[in-house]
Amino acid sequence: MTWPHRSTVSFSTRSSTADSGRASASPDQELARRLDLSRNTVALAYDRLVADGFLVGRAGAGTFVSKEPVRGRAAPKGVVRPRLLWQDLAPPPRMAPARYDFRVGVPDARLFPMDTWRRLVARELRTSVAGYADPAGHEPLRAAISRHIGLSRSVHASPSDVLITNGAQQALDLIGRVLIEPGTVVAVEEPGYPPARLLFRSLGARVAGVPVDAEGIDVRAIPGAAKVVYVTPSHQFPLGTPMSLARRAALLAWAERRRAVVIEDDYDSEFRFGERPLEPLQSLDRAGRVIYVGSFSKTLLPMLRLGFLVAPASLAPALAAARYLSDWHGEVPTQAALARFIDEGLLARHIRKATREYAARHALIAEALDADERVRLVPSTAGLHLCALGASVRATPGLAVEHLEAYCGESPPQRGLVLGYGAIGRDAIPEGLRLLRSRMSAAPEPAAPLP
Repeated sequence: MTWPHRSTVSFSTRSSTADSGRASASPDQELARRLDLSRNTVALAYDRLVADGFLVGRAGAGTFVSKEPVRGRAAPKGVVRPRLLWQDLAPPPRMAPARYDFRVGVPDARLFPMDTWRRLVARELRTSVAGYADPAGHEPLRAAISRHIGLSRSVHASPSDVLITNGAQQALDLIGRVLIEPGTVVAVEEPGYPPARLLFRSLGARVAGVPVDAEGIDVRAIPGAAKVVYVTPSHQFPLGTPMSLARRAALLAWAERRRAVVIEDDYDSEFRFGERPLEPLQSLDRAGRVIYVGSFSKTLLPMLRLGFLVAPASLAPALAAARYLSDWHGEVPTQAALARFIDEGLLARHIRKATREYAARHALIAEALDADERVRLVPSTAGLHLCALGASVRATPGLAVEHLEAYCGESPPQRGLVLGYGAIGRDAIPEGLRLLRSRMSAAPEPAAPLP
């Protein structure tokens, strides 16, 4: 099939000597006239069809439909393979929506003041200056965070000590880039947070799981060669127990003797249902060996990807350089909106409101599980999830629940359930628990208590 030939040099509109007296038309003009379209539209269509391989032009002959099969838009399968480690890693599968959703780490989006947030973001989009920004983050947000965590968590930090990140996971990545070399021993809690464990492995670390008991990580079991220790002392993930003051002191003393660094991940302790929390490791640290990591993914929304770290001054330049090399900087309008959200008292108001709701959900689940002889509830007074030892639940349509085994990096894994209550409404919890308990099976032997 031959298409009307488009010559790139014959766009002349000079008068023709044809009997009709009508001006001669180029192929583009003629096709545009026939189809009643703009000549520019026809020219763009030719260009696109040629670029996509559907048409081929032959000088002096015309434009023809290509005889060659048109290649799809997908990238070639390729023969290049990633490093061996990355062949076993993949993004986690997305859980299908469930009527009774006990997934972990998912806050209730309905509690978030979305209209207020839209107003703040729209204001910043109108006034923000376009251009590259400071890799360490928007200065007013760094100042707002330093004030907020100083009041709410007793963290010692000036604005210059704060570095804004795209969530806690990027904070861990930046820390790893700066501190971890191939073969560096990194100690993590067992059970613990799988993405942190996998991230450290991807950077070449030798990751060692360290048992957790009722007081937190067992400092005596940390390998002597460890140079980095990753912990969640305020609300151990996933068990939920806080690290005791004695254990905190022991960990800091160990880090000083071994010249190690402690990463303190304070991922969801803003939601507290009991007494005032213990001082964070960062505020107890006198030697400058603790890096404090925080996130707004649980207090606000995961989609916002806002987090931060507070590092000793000796590490701040390297961490800012790592952020620059990673993705230069985050979204300035979003960071500016969060700064106003904090400074206008909206974050504190949202946390108070959400804490009341989460406390009610926490109580419903804790009461039901505490009365079930098949499980042993792990005491917890903070966060967005509870852990119950000694049982599992069969896969059930409409029920989303996570098992403790998924958080264990060593064998044998512990048996138990980890139940989030951010994604499930209070009115759905009783029926969801009834379904869960009907599908629950106890361990062959009673679950041992936390040591």
